[in-house]
Amino acid sequence: MMRVLMVCLGNICRSPLAEGLLKSKLDPNKVFVDSAGTSNYHVNDAPDKRSIAIARKHNLDISQQRGRQFEVKDFDRFDLIYVMDNSNYKDIVKLARTNQDKKKVHLILNELFVDENADVPDPYYGGDHGFQHVYSLLDEATDEIIKKINKDS
Repeated sequence: MMRVLMVCLGNICRSPLAEGLLKSKLDPNKVFVDSAGTSNYHVNDAPDKRSIAIARKHNLDISQQRGRQFEVKDFDRFDLIYVMDNSNYKDIVKLARTNQDKKKVHLILNELFVDENADVPDPYYGGDHGFQHVYSLLDEATDEIIKKINKDS
């Protein structure tokens, strides 16, 4: 079974949306999807109400997800680790024990904009429009991830 982890700072806005989107598009018997944050600010918290609302608007329910912090052992548990921005990338790669660990970590928007190292904007301090924009970016990026997973399986 392929295992994919989505990572952002607090695990309440971007990575829960990415987790929910990818889960909704894949067979759960073939691919396990989870999310985590680089910080411990929101451990055990539900996703941001605006993330829940934008997901619900698109017929996804992410309300039961709970925040957790990335752990070094996640390198052992997951085949692919997608981070939402360059800061998350640096934080996760810093924890890598080996080059093999580092090779698992990817900027999610590089799936759309190859080698541009673009960040998924953090919508936390923005309005509802920011959450829709993030949802749209992650929707497209997860479509590309699925193509990659299907090609590799």
